[in-house]
Amino acid sequence: MVYRAATGMAATGADLNPVKLVIVQLFSMGLGIAAFVVLTVLDADLLGEQWRILSVINVLLLVALVIFGVEDNTGNKSWIRFAGIGIQPSEVIKVIYIIIAAKQMTWLKEYRDLNNFWSVAQMAGHFLIVFGMILVVSSDLGSASIIFCIFLSMLFMLGVRLYWFAIGFAGLAAAVPLLWTHLLKEYQRERLLAPYVPSIDPDGYGKNWQTAQSIKTLASGRLTGVQPGHRASNFTGKHTDFIFAAIGEEVGMIGCIVVILLLSIIVIHCVRVGLKSSRTFDMLICLGVASAVTFQTIINIGMCIGATPVIGITLPFFSYGGSSMMTMFAAMGLVSGVKFKLKPKLFSLA
Repeated sequence: MVYRAATGMAATGADLNPVKLVIVQLFSMGLGIAAFVVLTVLDADLLGEQWRILSVINVLLLVALVIFGVEDNTGNKSWIRFAGIGIQPSEVIKVIYIIIAAKQMTWLKEYRDLNNFWSVAQMAGHFLIVFGMILVVSSDLGSASIIFCIFLSMLFMLGVRLYWFAIGFAGLAAAVPLLWTHLLKEYQRERLLAPYVPSIDPDGYGKNWQTAQSIKTLASGRLTGVQPGHRASNFTGKHTDFIFAAIGEEVGMIGCIVVILLLSIIVIHCVRVGLKSSRTFDMLICLGVASAVTFQTIINIGMCIGATPVIGITLPFFSYGGSSMMTMFAAMGLVSGVKFKLKPKLFSLA
């Protein structure tokens, strides 16, 4: 699908080499599979014990983004590029956050009162630091929103009382006007409102142009895909954030359903492994990964059909992007490591 989408874009004069993109994607997949194997064998507890080092790595990645980061065509300073290679630190930060948050939440549940003010404040403080640094350093609303979804999902599964969620959402509602005015830039505000406020882009050639082309592309595929040479549209991001539209065009609604089913199976498997595990830390790792895949899928498909703002979220395992591909496989390695972890004798069948 990446090759087909890039081929169509190259035919319109876009500076893309479809073969090169496929080679990069395959190479990234190879590295991702290697990471998957390593993390399957390596006990996630060992990573959790090194939470201080992992925290330093997260900070260094963000510092590197400040110094070496470059803006992409969305206005986000979210990439580090050298020698023709691009790295998106927020993808790595996302996986590291899951590990550190799982370690922190497990410790608070086992050694502190999980639902007292200080425990909740520590978990919220960790989240706000990561969320805020991503937003301030890179203006990457997409990655920041995924961190937010991961945080909420892990809190809920941990057993935090619902009244803390109510208090948190009330505080968020009170802070929204301040954040909207002083933290978000004008183009970000317009991007968030564009799908719901027609006056922002009445002609469909501004903020909503990609979405309009995506909907047109999806519709052209009908049930089984368009005939060769009859593509409806080729537009920026068709091989990355809008790969779902390219899939709909090439293999139709049937192909889109297959993609959704495959991703759903991955999510269900992650949840099942987490719920069957005997330890809180392992459960949180699996559910954190499941929530990341779930919300990335929902937001990405929503972008393609005009239901959610265009905020630069990739479709897991399908969109072109080496950082996304490698970190998704690494995240699956964490889940695989939980599944194949040697159980204590108490839980052994022998």
